[in-house]
Parts: sequence; structure tokens; C-alpha cells
Amino acid sequence: MDPSPEVELDFPREWIEFTDPANDEHQIVADLTWLLSRWSCVFGTPACQGIIAERPDDGCCSHGAFLADKDDRKRLAGAVKMLTPQDWQLMGEATEKGKVVKKGYLELDELEDEPALRTRRFDGACIFLNRPGFAAGPGCALHIMAVRKGIEPLEVKPDVCWQLPIRRTQDWVERPDGEQILRTVVTEYDRRGWGPGGLDLDWYCTGSPDAHVGARPVWQSYGPELRELLGAPAYEELSRLCRRREGLGLIAVHPATVAAERIDAGARIADQSGVSTSQ
Repeated sequence: MDPSPEVELDFPREWIEFTDPANDEHQIVADLTWLLSRWSCVFGTPACQGIIAERPDDGCCSHGAFLADKDDRKRLAGAVKMLTPQDWQLMGEATEKGKVVKKGYLELDELEDEPALRTRRFDGACIFLNRPGFAAGPGCALHIMAVRKGIEPLEVKPDVCWQLPIRRTQDWVERPDGEQILRTVVTEYDRRGWGPGGLDLDWYCTGSPDAHVGARPVWQSYGPELRELLGAPAYEELSRLCRRREGLGLIAVHPATVAAERIDAGARIADQSGVSTSQ
């Protein structure tokens, strides 16, 4: 399918601030425009164009995943031990003498001018990416394994993979009374979140109307991820606030969600009138 034009990066957003019910020194700032949007992952459908031209089947997995810290590396190592050849198409490429080795699935690179480990790239994409035609289906082998085992994918995937496209930043800030509090911001991981190269991605889903087709808003569909990022009490409060704001109606609706609704409405009208909308 021909992709719909992406929306501009800068547009009005609605935000809400609240204190974590479990910690009065933790302030959360949430982007309601993003969390109430209808974005949904469209990997594996014609809507997903991939971030690199002519490689739609890679989705956003073309560059591999940088690992955030020791905990991230430990989680991935544990997850790899749970993978089987039925989950992971390229397991053989990471194996030596019948055993998966770290250098088979990790490689050293640079992130922000510092040495950093990332998942190894094989044939132009992450080695954990199952290609089309694999029996278990295309997509992340770690995700496929998690679904098979009935566990949350965030328990086995690298941080950047399960958090995307939610961006969380945290800073200690000083209030006017001199008290220090932790300020957590959750918002859209848009093109800029990828760094200087983000603007050069061939296509990116968060600004595409073609990906704003979810049956549920992001705060619900990404509930497990938000719960992990904020803590259970804070997520419950965020859910209450999102539900209330939804009932009142947003002032600043995500423009990609608006565009998707217009496209859908146009298609329904065309169907009712018997006019084809195919290109």
C-alpha cells in the first residue's frame, strides 16, 4: 500500500502532572495527546513500511538494539537461554560447537561516542528478527518466545525494544522550596528520539496515520509497559486520569489519529456509494 503522509513533528499536546501515590517525592508528567492516541504496532501488515527503504519486513529492527545497562544484558542473556530453534530462525548463526555464544548475538559499537553493546546485525537486520517464511512467523524471536510461554514480552526483550514507542525520561529537579523530587516524563518516542539519524528514517510509525488504527488507546494497549516504567500505583492513577480525560474529550488530539479517522470515514463513505478508493 502507498503510505499516508506523516504528520509534522511539532503540534499542540496536552499534558497532565500528578504525584505518584506511592511516593510523594516522585512527580509524573504524562503526554495525554500520545497516551490517548490510537497508535498501534502494524508490523507484519502492509501498513508497516520499515525504517529503511526497500526493507519493510524489518520494521524497526534494522539497526539492532543497544543494551542500556548490566540489567538489560542480564535479562537478554537469560532470555536467549529460553529460545528454541522453533522460536529463533537464525539461532544457528549465533552458535559455536552447538551452543549459543554471546559474540554470536552481540556486537560492540558506539552510542553517543561511547562503546556500547548492541544486538548483532545479520544480513541487514537484528539477528533476533525472524524473516518472512519462518514457520513461527516473522518478527522478534524473543517476542514470539514470550507469547508461546505466556509471559510479557518486556520480561525478555531489550529495554529499547519493549519501551518503544514510549519515551521515558527522568531527572531530579529542585522545587521552589528547595526540595528535590524525581520528575518522570512519559511521551511519544518520535523521530527525534532516535537522535540525529531519526529525521533520515525512510518511514516511522508514530507520525503515520496508517499506524493510528488501534482498537484501544495507547495507555491501555501499552498498560504492562507503562506499569513497568512508572510502577503499579502510578499507572493506576494514570489510568484513572486518562479514562476521565477521554470522557471529557481532548483539546489536542494526536493529528495522526485525526487523519486516520478521516481516512477511515472517507473509505466508509466510498464503500456506501460504491466508489473504489484503491490506487
